[in-house]
Amino acid sequence: MTGAHLLRSKRRRSALRTAAFLSPWLIGFAVFFVYPLLSTLSFSFTRYDGFRQPAFNGLDNWSYVFTDYPLFWPAMRNTLWLVLVMVTCRVAFGLGIGLLITKIKTGTGIFRTLFYLPYLAPPVAATLAFVFLLNPGTGPVNTLLDAVGLPTPGWFTDADWSKPALTALALWGVGDLMVIFMAALLDVPKEQYEAAELDGAGAWARFRHITLPNISPIIMFAVVTGVIQAMQYYAQPLVAGKVAAGVIGGSGQQFEPGYPDKSTLTLPQLVYNLGFQRFDYGTACVVALVLFALSMAFTALLMRRRGGLIGAGR
Repeated sequence: MTGAHLLRSKRRRSALRTAAFLSPWLIGFAVFFVYPLLSTLSFSFTRYDGFRQPAFNGLDNWSYVFTDYPLFWPAMRNTLWLVLVMVTCRVAFGLGIGLLITKIKTGTGIFRTLFYLPYLAPPVAATLAFVFLLNPGTGPVNTLLDAVGLPTPGWFTDADWSKPALTALALWGVGDLMVIFMAALLDVPKEQYEAAELDGAGAWARFRHITLPNISPIIMFAVVTGVIQAMQYYAQPLVAGKVAAGVIGGSGQQFEPGYPDKSTLTLPQLVYNLGFQRFDYGTACVVALVLFALSMAFTALLMRRRGGLIGAGR
């Protein structure tokens, strides 16, 4: 056997050994990701209600979603708003709280606990509490704002204020990002700060040229995971819309998501509404694929731009 044959045989054995070690992950990836994705793509070209056999209908579902379905574009705009605004605010607020707590000399544990505890609250319970706190008629927040002469928004009953109210709810539960950023900030070498101070660098210069480059991978992680969470944002806007609309009964009540005026409607709500309430699985699969494509596009864009934060700090 020639040397070339021996080399190819060695490479083949190495590849088989690697595939054997990867086989549990490959099987899981194929069963729980590839197969569901291909099935969703297949169902998007069919008329399927879950009871009868799927019937191929070409691009009818896609045409209906993009041209005739009245809830799709409001849900798309709301989802993109949450991705751009809510994720940005959460990352900035979490970083700010992390910076603040790392600078506190005494009582760090108390403040860390106080800021982290809201994150442990169940999403439904936290949303219910926020809806009652921001109730425009009886809520303590508007009562306090009125007492000091400030405007009293309608919050979850006003289409212009419902998404900012959801953002405030997200900021209240920012404890997870705070802990992550605190760990990253405490890991920045103190020698770099000391050298910058000797050179006369101010607080902003130290943050821009030392802190930001060192924690940029953590910021990227927070942004990517935040985008994925925003793309899956379902329970909070649905519960807030239901409670604000007065629909707090059991399963027998019908409720069209998005109250008020479609302002809390998101793409995951459409997937559930179409698939499990209207039994229109073909159309639901189209919306699910759009959601998947958006998530992949945002993640790919962010990963390609991950060096921007480091470059900005230099």
